[in-house]
Amino acid sequence: MNTLKELQNLGQTEKRMPVLFIGHGSPMNGIEHNEFTENWKQAVEYIPKPKAIVVVSAHWETRGTFVTVMPQPPTIYDFGGFPRELFEAKYPAKGSPETAREISANIKQTAIGLDDKGWGLDHGTWTILRHMYPNADVPAVQLSLHYDQPAQWHFELAKELTFLRKRGVLIIGSGNIVHNLRKIDFHGEREFEWAKIADETLRKHIFSGDFQKLIRFESLGREVLTGIPTPEHFLPLLYTLGLRADDEEISLFNDKLVYGSLSMTSIKIGN
Repeated sequence: MNTLKELQNLGQTEKRMPVLFIGHGSPMNGIEHNEFTENWKQAVEYIPKPKAIVVVSAHWETRGTFVTVMPQPPTIYDFGGFPRELFEAKYPAKGSPETAREISANIKQTAIGLDDKGWGLDHGTWTILRHMYPNADVPAVQLSLHYDQPAQWHFELAKELTFLRKRGVLIIGSGNIVHNLRKIDFHGEREFEWAKIADETLRKHIFSGDFQKLIRFESLGREVLTGIPTPEHFLPLLYTLGLRADDEEISLFNDKLVYGSLSMTSIKIGN
């Protein structure tokens, strides 16, 4: 049961926190330092230190919607075939049970379950936060993706999270807007034309503000369908866009394709 003290714990701030969508790419980005990780770091350099972070990661799909409520979420290695060094990396950020309960108490569209032991921080979260907040000194929680719901449902759910932005909470969608591992070129020697067209098409609609076209991404042509063979890496973008206010600008960074079929395109909403 939520106490009044818990529900008021985050308080109210005068300014909205920005919102991010991060193209997280390979898990190796968690331990590497490259142009993408440097831009992740710079993306949060000039914003106030959050009271908490909420991440919608492509890598936590559930039947129903859940939020992590454990006080010390584990680092999850939800991948295989990578060097031992990656499996030895830790991200010991605390959880934020208060933020999790705030979400559960305020969302009306659906019941939000409180997950106290089933998940933690998967690589869609900890690999990016290791660069953004390397001291792991900001509490972090994850919100799961209900895999039985359509894109419009996720977009509407995102709108209900808006209240967190004035409570000092940074919300991040983590995925890749173009993500087709079946067609990936691990040697990085090819740049697929369909992937370039898909990325350009999606970016065009991000900046036009006509998000309904993105919600109906299945109608955007063969190239986009090839770039989004399954929706889980695309849906976190809709959470980020659903949180945008009409007067907020959208800025782009890490606008680059890697391995032929993976877009690192990332966006920041607000200042």
